Amino acid sequence: MTTTELPVEGPADGVRPGLLARIAPGLSLLAHYKGEWLRGDLVAGVLLAAYLMPAGIADASLASLPPQAGLYACLFSGLVFWLFCSSRHTAVTTTSAISLLVGASLGEMAGGDASRFAAMAIWTAILAGALSLLTWIVRAGVVINFVSETVLLGFKAGIALVLISTQLPKLLGFSGAHGGTFGHRVAEIVRHLGDTNQTSLLLGGAALAVLLLGKVFLKKIPMALVVVVAGIVLGSVMDLAAHGVKTLGAVPQGLPSLSVPRITNAEFNQLLPLALACFLLGAVETAAIGRMFALKHGYRYEPNQEFLALAGANLAAGFGQGFPVSGGMSQSLVNESGGARTPLSGLVGALLMLAVVLFMSGLLSALPQPVLAAIVISAVTGLVKVAALKRVWRFSRLEFTVAMVALVGVLESGILRGVLIGAILSIFLLLRRASKPHTAELGRVPGTDYFADRVRHPENEREPGVFVFRTESALLYFNSDYVRDEFMKSLAGAGPGVRLAVLHLGTVALADMAGAELLVELHHSLKARGIDFRLAEAHGRLRERLRRIGYDKECGTVEANQTVTDVVSQWKREQRPA
Repeated sequence: MTTTELPVEGPADGVRPGLLARIAPGLSLLAHYKGEWLRGDLVAGVLLAAYLMPAGIADASLASLPPQAGLYACLFSGLVFWLFCSSRHTAVTTTSAISLLVGASLGEMAGGDASRFAAMAIWTAILAGALSLLTWIVRAGVVINFVSETVLLGFKAGIALVLISTQLPKLLGFSGAHGGTFGHRVAEIVRHLGDTNQTSLLLGGAALAVLLLGKVFLKKIPMALVVVVAGIVLGSVMDLAAHGVKTLGAVPQGLPSLSVPRITNAEFNQLLPLALACFLLGAVETAAIGRMFALKHGYRYEPNQEFLALAGANLAAGFGQGFPVSGGMSQSLVNESGGARTPLSGLVGALLMLAVVLFMSGLLSALPQPVLAAIVISAVTGLVKVAALKRVWRFSRLEFTVAMVALVGVLESGILRGVLIGAILSIFLLLRRASKPHTAELGRVPGTDYFADRVRHPENEREPGVFVFRTESALLYFNSDYVRDEFMKSLAGAGPGVRLAVLHLGTVALADMAGAELLVELHHSLKARGIDFRLAEAHGRLRERLRRIGYDKECGTVEANQTVTDVVSQWKREQRPA
């Protein structure tokens, strides 16, 4: 499919769409839908529904919720997401990471009360949707950039290990530890290995083998659906209970009441950190998926618009008795490979899910629990990206350490604290880099008027009596001291004959009050030592900020478009006798 064949974002005549159409691009899409897109969207929607059903059931199990909660979450979020999203291939769904986060966090809050647990899961989705809506309103989509990919690598690997530790007991046919750290759960699994149910192990092991082999050899076939159907057939014709194998149990047929249970103010406050963590995870994952497909297919992706889509999806999932959702990577890949041309494929998938909920959910009761555990384990193996971790190791030992800290944080402190640790680590890394920007003394490239880094290229020449320095970052309150210290250290290394110091600002896009005052301070400090201080290549916005604090009056006018060569030449002319 070529870029020119992709659907346009607005009316074909180029008229700007109305406010409603801009807020809900799906409406504009319907008004200009082309028949040639229908086949791809229908096929992709069918395949998407085939993946959503087992994923929703499995993720509900991870969230410690009944299976219908996963079906409802996928159904209602899918009915809404396509209206607001800007990505043409992102599929909204329950995800393993968010589901386990919900299950692990609400267990203690609910105190064993199933109805309270379900109510709090519903409110978590609503609060996550509200946070997404607020982010869209204030256009603060940049918030997702504070969680680094390095931290996410470690976090997801930790999530995968935790997920596997919760599902192995189900696959082996015995009760695992509830709560505790990853190490505690692993110890419990080892201690109960002698209690393994051979029939459960046979069913679960066979299902897991089929799923893993299908990932390698049958990538275009929805193997999870094949395994679910086969498991239901076996559960229906065999007396698995007589062999000690647990099944999914009754799944209510029909739609839930679209209502919201009441919670107390204390519970509301308890849920805010969990909702924030779900929001962050969902936003980062959805944005990564949307960017990937937009780049691949050559269309425009609007990150802020996706927050509105996530808001609608989570609010719908909450009011539909589900739990938090986000864009799902594997489901989105299935959607794309199925030939999706527009977000309408997501609506097709949701409508098929509606048919399952209305007419076929009763068939799911015979699904063996070991088969469901195998589906979950197979799904989460993709979260451990060994190749990516190796790449981080080669690139930076520090970033690899940060990824490992995020991983250990999930294993030892729990999923919710692991998310918060990851977010704090991401911000710490950002501040660390910004607080110590790269600086360098510059020298003239031999035979040219160009000044470049002398640290990397010692052959670049110092201009007699001139010191040129560059910092490659905005000048802000938390890095101004570092820049000053590096400037003075480098100036001292230039020797006692310096009469002109030039600060190259071509890579300084912004200066706050502290950064601007640093430049004033350098001027006065150097003037007291008999050294002229000049600025080169200061951008217009930076010059405006310097004017506001009176730099021109105290230190002299900062000329526009002055290169280092221009500044040095002007200074030399001024030194000549009249």
